[in-house]
Amino acid sequence: MKFTPTEVEGCWIIDLEPHSDDRGFFARSYCADEFAEHGIHDTPVQANTSFNHAKGTMRGMHRQIAPASEGKLVRCTAGRLTDCCLDLREDSPTFGKHVMVELSAENHRALWVPPYCGHGFVTHEDNTEATYMVTGRYSPEHERGSRYDDPAFGLQWPEEIVVVSDKDASWPDWDGKPIR
Repeated sequence: MKFTPTEVEGCWIIDLEPHSDDRGFFARSYCADEFAEHGIHDTPVQANTSFNHAKGTMRGMHRQIAPASEGKLVRCTAGRLTDCCLDLREDSPTFGKHVMVELSAENHRALWVPPYCGHGFVTHEDNTEATYMVTGRYSPEHERGSRYDDPAFGLQWPEEIVVVSDKDASWPDWDGKPIR
């Protein structure tokens, strides 16, 4: 795997290094040792799939707080989406910064979203699917969120948002405080 750092401390773009032959290719998409070499020491404990019927579907911005924090390894397995990591960690040198990366079934790219960062994506095609390997178990009482259009963050999504859940649309305005 090829790990490329982003503007958000601890957030990595992860590209496959395929070994190809006449059948197609084979590539490692996760290795605990390689992740640890890049400062990612938490082991995934859960895998999730998100299927999205419509182009312009927004999911996010989600995170979990202690003691149920979770890092996410996100990959698009069908279609195409723009994934976003928003740094909301009070002790981070990149607090308040964000990165957006296009993930697709074609580019096989993944994004590592560190614990306590906000995470969300918008789909660019109908029938887009994303998979997540997460380092924490889902805990509703520790779930937090921010609106994808909260003016405090200035996120510029490259797709018109046409579908968003009531929950994701109703997160309160960010109060300017780091979230832990």
